[in-house]
Amino acid sequence: MTAVWQQALALDAKFNAYRTPSNPQFKTLYIRRKSQLLRESAKSGRDPAVRKEFLPIRAQLLTAKYGSPAYSDQGSIRSRSFSMRSVGRNTLESFDNLAISDGKKHHRRHQSSGSIRMSFDGPMKRVFDSIELVPTKEADASRAMAGGKTISENYAFAGMHHIFDQHTAAVSSVKFANDDRTRVACSSLDGTLSICQVIPPPATVICMLKGHKGGVKDFVWSLSNDIILSVSLDGTAKLWDVAAGSCIRTIEDEQGGELLCCAFQPLNNNMFVTGSSKHAVQVINVSTGKGVKGGSGKVTGGVMALTFDPTGHILWAGDDRGAIFSFTIDIATGKLTKTRRITVSEGHPITSISARAWISREARDPSLLVNSCINAMCLFRIITDDGGLQLKKTFPVKQKRSHIRSTFCPLMSFRQGACVISGSEDMCVYFFDIGKDSKPCVNKLLGHSAPVLDVCFNCDESLLASCDEQGLVIIWKREGKQGAL
Repeated sequence: MTAVWQQALALDAKFNAYRTPSNPQFKTLYIRRKSQLLRESAKSGRDPAVRKEFLPIRAQLLTAKYGSPAYSDQGSIRSRSFSMRSVGRNTLESFDNLAISDGKKHHRRHQSSGSIRMSFDGPMKRVFDSIELVPTKEADASRAMAGGKTISENYAFAGMHHIFDQHTAAVSSVKFANDDRTRVACSSLDGTLSICQVIPPPATVICMLKGHKGGVKDFVWSLSNDIILSVSLDGTAKLWDVAAGSCIRTIEDEQGGELLCCAFQPLNNNMFVTGSSKHAVQVINVSTGKGVKGGSGKVTGGVMALTFDPTGHILWAGDDRGAIFSFTIDIATGKLTKTRRITVSEGHPITSISARAWISREARDPSLLVNSCINAMCLFRIITDDGGLQLKKTFPVKQKRSHIRSTFCPLMSFRQGACVISGSEDMCVYFFDIGKDSKPCVNKLLGHSAPVLDVCFNCDESLLASCDEQGLVIIWKREGKQGAL
């Protein structure tokens, strides 16, 4: 029944942009009320087959009234099963250069100026099939300790906890505070950030952070959650006092470029890193607001995504030309040393990178999750101490133009399998089990009426936040008791 009401909600969300276009508040109230009524209907025990039969009639009525929606169809995941043919020949050729062979495949290795590129003989399918994703045996004991639930059951969501619509342009990023299940922050291309309280209800906007003169592309909480760092298309990075809701310091990019991404040094929050449209990675001292000596690096394109490994010794930067660069960083001084270059897909921007040292007790390999505009999300194994990568698996995600982000689910548990989540241009939120070779999609959330740009769990996975290109932020609640899984 839950699947049926989500399909009904997705159908109405698809046409939501056409309802009273001059009154966006009504659209938010409509979709919120629709979700509530559908949940109540699901609990009443009514026959889901009746509503399922009504869905195509409802679709015809909405199409007759509003015309065909501008966004892509939200059919089932089966109808959009991933095919390497859909990625294109150029992408396939660049995938051939992605990863280091496990030694069972013949390959050629080329090294120059610290870069590594691989090419394989034979179809790419043979390469993917040869990769053993989860190195351990099926863990029946671990599954029993987790209550015997499947990973699909653990990531089932009952509906919407709250909808925020305080931003007037696309929400570029959404992040819960570190180890905090109650607060979430959002950045927007309208030039503002917002900090929201989601628990206890009612959910409210605590404050708006205003000061950037251009769209805010990225932000990050400090480890203690007392500071937020944001970067903007106006070429500035700002440090905000969360408690006061005021700007502490503004740092202008030395080269005058747009700032596209940022990250705190995880073991030394007195340093942060920015990525700019001028192809520069820059380490900056928080106390002085100045770049550190030796803390700058160049890549081949505009830097669109940054992430550190949990130890803080490796930094990865993804650019708008389809390459990922790894740097080692001196934690004490902030000095950067470029070590590796991996071409993911020539000419297709890297829009998201996230790292995880240990995904679960069943998938212990240190891993890197990458979004690129190739209609796929890539999972890499981190294989060397200087950031070398090996392609592990790809997942079907609709992405050709939007700045889509993804993330690992935060809890390491006794459940078998490990989950990653991603936004998508087809207005859905996707959950993938990296341990499944076939049908890895274990859940799909429907409710947005525009491409979903970012997703984030709170620390105990009781709530999930997602944001879209129309400025809407949806807080989803997990089925059952809220709290740690």
